Amino acid sequence: QEAGLKHTCPFCRHPMAKSEEEANRTNVKRAESSNDPAAIHRMGARCYKEGDYESAFEYFYKAAGLGSVTGHYMLSTMYRNGQGGIKKDKKKELYHLEEASIGGHLTARNNLGCVEEENGRLDRAAKHWIIATKLGDDIALSSLRVRYTRGLVEKDDYASALRGHQAAVDATESPQRDKGEAYFKLGRDLIALGYGEKN
Repeated sequence: QEAGLKHTCPFCRHPMAKSEEEANRTNVKRAESSNDPAAIHRMGARCYKEGDYESAFEYFYKAAGLGSVTGHYMLSTMYRNGQGGIKKDKKKELYHLEEASIGGHLTARNNLGCVEEENGRLDRAAKHWIIATKLGDDIALSSLRVRYTRGLVEKDDYASALRGHQAAVDATESPQRDKGEAYFKLGRDLIALGYGEKN
């Protein structure tokens, strides 16, 4: 019986795929049947990376419908760029950007600030950047810093956002995170040196 377990997934006990193509087909079936927004989003991300924007859109749409904030964010990106046979649509882009922001997607929150700035609503833009900055987003902090130096953000608001940013960064520090970052840095360094490449 142990010999039979060698060719099964250690988590779900399904037979292991014999090829990458078979693994991809299996992953698609599992994602579609499970209604798992994270799995469906990953399938969309894979299609997006491969340039299959129509399939990516379908996966992102389904993932967003199941509550994936990243699915909403990717839909906003696709509506902004007009990808996958989708026409550029500012209203739909903004809707999905807002949904992603409400769900806690920090890049979406930063981008929403940029949209508000483009529309001349600097006070609303600053609020979006302050929220994202207080949650630890470095990009929003940069956006806020630029507007502060231009005199578009009050000193007290900027100081409060900086304190919130530092608190968020401090809250994410842990020995496990430090070990993980060191491990991935080592991997990147080895790849840069040419180790781990397929021959």
